Amino acid sequence: MRTIDSRRLSPAAQEQVRLKVLTAVGDGMRKRKAARLFGVSRTSIDTWLSKLKHGGLRALKSKPRGRPRSPRLPGWQAANVVRMIESGCPDQLRLPFALWTREAVRQLLWRRYALNVSVWTVGRYLAHWGLTPQKPLRRAYEQNPAAVKRWLKETYPAIRRQAKREKAEIHWGDEMGLRSDHQSGRSYGRRGKTPVVFGTGRRFGCNMSSTVTNRGRMAFMVFKERFTAPVCIRFLQRLIRLRPQKLFLIWDRHPVHRSARVKQWLQLHRQRIRMYFLPDYSPELNPDEYLNNAVKSNAVGRRRASDPFELIENVRGYLRQTQRRPDIVRNFFNHEDVAYAAA
Repeated sequence: MRTIDSRRLSPAAQEQVRLKVLTAVGDGMRKRKAARLFGVSRTSIDTWLSKLKHGGLRALKSKPRGRPRSPRLPGWQAANVVRMIESGCPDQLRLPFALWTREAVRQLLWRRYALNVSVWTVGRYLAHWGLTPQKPLRRAYEQNPAAVKRWLKETYPAIRRQAKREKAEIHWGDEMGLRSDHQSGRSYGRRGKTPVVFGTGRRFGCNMSSTVTNRGRMAFMVFKERFTAPVCIRFLQRLIRLRPQKLFLIWDRHPVHRSARVKQWLQLHRQRIRMYFLPDYSPELNPDEYLNNAVKSNAVGRRRASDPFELIENVRGYLRQTQRRPDIVRNFFNHEDVAYAAA
């Protein structure tokens, strides 16, 4: 006689089979014989007995098959989750994560809406919501949003109007340190085998100061010593010597920029140059930061300097090439965070 596979039965018939099997086992029939007689597995019988013990007959009812008629995550809940992901980090919601990963979103769904799904389902949710994994930007939590808003709406427009009246040129400045062990970019290699790049094990570096304008002009100075007030003044002297017109220089609130010696020098040369400061902890508002990133990536990260002199020459060479390309400098002002300074 051919054995009937109970998996092919309708949900109602499967419920009847479960009840008959459990009744037979309860009356003393051995599980092996009941499994062979009713066309089920012994594992299924053990599972049904456990469900009957903990949930009663209600736990033996068949569940609806196929795609659920209503989504497990309603639209308003999905909108709330997307809003939470876009507005902050997981640790702000008391989740044990620093970045939004599929596991972080999975725990958020469980804590907020008691929805238990797999990370693969979360991945499908994120793709449907238009969210993709990206390298996040780092922003200091000490930043004052009100000060940033005031800078964008009031302070900088006033500086721009003043520069227009005095026929001054607005320069955006910054300084940074460069190290020989900085690495950027990718290299092809065999799958599963990380390629190796050889370079000197010694660590050395240099520093640079630079300014850019939205007209494509750039000035720079590369030096080995620490950035101090005399070094800053030397750079400012070079800057006003290169540009005959009056300069408005905007940069961050570095202690050297606000030192007494620099203030005294600015007072003596107030007819040639005037200094303004960006809001605290707001490097994203400075277009010169994009020049810094380009130098780190192209002049240091993708080259292998063997000594400090070669490192300095690589940096100077790249800066001179960029200086001869005003279109590249103007492109630094295309990012949405600094587009306000492009006009």
